[in-house]
Amino acid sequence: MAANRIKIAKDKAELVKSLVASKETTGPFQTYVEVMVFAAALGVKYKKRVPTGETTKKEPSPIPQENFASLGYDKIINLLGITETHDIEILASREEEYEDKRTQIFEEYANGGLEILQNELRGVLDYTAQILVILIAARDSKENTEEEFDLSKFLN
Repeated sequence: MAANRIKIAKDKAELVKSLVASKETTGPFQTYVEVMVFAAALGVKYKKRVPTGETTKKEPSPIPQENFASLGYDKIINLLGITETHDIEILASREEEYEDKRTQIFEEYANGGLEILQNELRGVLDYTAQILVILIAARDSKENTEEEFDLSKFLN
């Protein structure tokens, strides 16, 4: 069994590269792993799961899952798998079928999150500031939607 890798949709490759800090960019993330985990979290938050379609072969190349494990992010891949399938068997890591399914779920949520970022960051020069705006807006919308205890429910 070949080591499973997280693939990045070809149409999102430039975005992913621009989100990682390098000599050419001032991206808000240090690694491709961090970009993909953030994108997957964004995809989950907004319930956006998009098949990856054609994926990149070169930069950024598919990311070995060991990179996620070394940073402690493998738990997110597992959590998404079990949450999405409601089947504890998906955690049977030695079985290729389950490993592929967990990987696919993570990739699709990450691709959905990257699609959101692609739209939100279009025309923006400072990605870090705009991502901060996205995070603040998400926090504020959560605070505004928390339901208060409503006594009128008991009136007949």
